[in-house]
Amino acid sequence: MTDSPLGETTPFADHYSPDLLFGIPRAENRARLGLSEELPFDGVDIWNAWEMSWLAANGQPRVATAEIRVPAGSPAIAESKSLKLYLGSFAMTQYASGADVRELIAKDVGEIVGTAVDVRLDAIANTEGACSGQMPGESLDRVDVSCDAREVDTGLLSADADSVANEELHSNLLRSLCPVTSQPDSGSVLVRYQGPRMDREGLLRYIVSYRQHQDFHENCVERMFVDIQEHCRPGKLTVYARYQRRGGIDINPFRSNFESSPPNLRLWRQ
Repeated sequence: MTDSPLGETTPFADHYSPDLLFGIPRAENRARLGLSEELPFDGVDIWNAWEMSWLAANGQPRVATAEIRVPAGSPAIAESKSLKLYLGSFAMTQYASGADVRELIAKDVGEIVGTAVDVRLDAIANTEGACSGQMPGESLDRVDVSCDAREVDTGLLSADADSVANEELHSNLLRSLCPVTSQPDSGSVLVRYQGPRMDREGLLRYIVSYRQHQDFHENCVERMFVDIQEHCRPGKLTVYARYQRRGGIDINPFRSNFESSPPNLRLWRQ
């Protein structure tokens, strides 16, 4: 593992360079949330890389999309800039088959995050006709509310213990900032739950309160899960964010205490 590339100007390598990968331990952020090794959720981080390319044995370029699934229980995440540089390093390297590329990515990323990861490569011919989808359930964005919070405000969350709901609620107003570059990361978030009925205005205002919050995608979703669990007390809870791509990669964290790994649903902004 190399020194951190965060915030540094880094040359773009075009020959296979696994040493470009850099891992960030999850433990520090989870400690800030009061989480121990026994997590209140399971889940996965789904990474979609749209600029994957390498050379066939005869030198002809191959292009594909790469889907990488990192379990939420992994000790570390792969820093996104380092992953972009690493995947870019395949561009001028020859391989006998796409299977060889997939196996290398699974091995290298798995070593950085500390657990086995699932990697899938799809040729463009298999994906170019794919349609975008949308988050299930009702949109919170139709609610007309004043949003004045400039930092994450858990006091906006509440639920009615006398009314039990089984709901899917989503918003396309999610925005947070990269903790290193301060660049905006925009996306959509789904909250699926069963339990005391959440106040929708408060939930939307809470989501919007991330607008100037600096943190990684995965950390934002885990904080949402912990905050909603603490303040609304649902028996079942899923939080699933789909972020727009930056640097040719989109990151989609999924956390749940009752559901298994989700479909890789591409949204219209992705």
